[in-house]
Amino acid sequence: MATGQGVYSDAGLFLCFEGGEGAGKSTQAALLNDWLVARGHDVLLTFEPGDTHVGRDIRRIVLDPATGHLADRTEALLYAADKAEHVEKVVAPALAQGTVVITDRYVDSSLAYQGTGRAIDAAELESVLRWATGDLRPHLTVLLDVEPSAGLARFDERDRIEAEGLDFHRRAREGFLALAAANPDHYLVLDARDDRDALAAQIRERVEGLLR
Repeated sequence: MATGQGVYSDAGLFLCFEGGEGAGKSTQAALLNDWLVARGHDVLLTFEPGDTHVGRDIRRIVLDPATGHLADRTEALLYAADKAEHVEKVVAPALAQGTVVITDRYVDSSLAYQGTGRAIDAAELESVLRWATGDLRPHLTVLLDVEPSAGLARFDERDRIEAEGLDFHRRAREGFLALAAANPDHYLVLDARDDRDALAAQIRERVEGLLR
């Protein structure tokens, strides 16, 4: 699994939200964005996969149920390509300008879903992902932990990844938790079942410390 070594921007602040399906990542990322903007910070709220021109095509391939089965390595490489484009075109330029960048999903999602979930060799996959992203790492990753059966119950319709079985999603959850346990200084692990505003307050408190 990932270690704490890597590249951390010395200009902007890089924040990431991770977790299983239905954990509330997008909601908390948006709340943090609004709070930071209200405090006068320059903020970029982004996401993976798909927040680039190329990434939109990749997102359609990996998430559309019509795609059907992909070889595990094919799927992993598509996600890695999305991340490479995202860092090059969106994340790194914003950080260089001193912006606070908030991303909904990043490398950990691939390590959890394609690595632990698909049982791809962890070291091989991480090598590819770190190369694709220039080993750029978030200053803080907020992991919203949720039992997969509870998270998936929030969806009436499921995309190609959401439609995987509970065993797959439980393995991915274990992967996320293992990543956080291996590098606790750069993670904030929260129970996604907690009150939305209470979660937001805990996230703001941790981020405020980084801003200081």
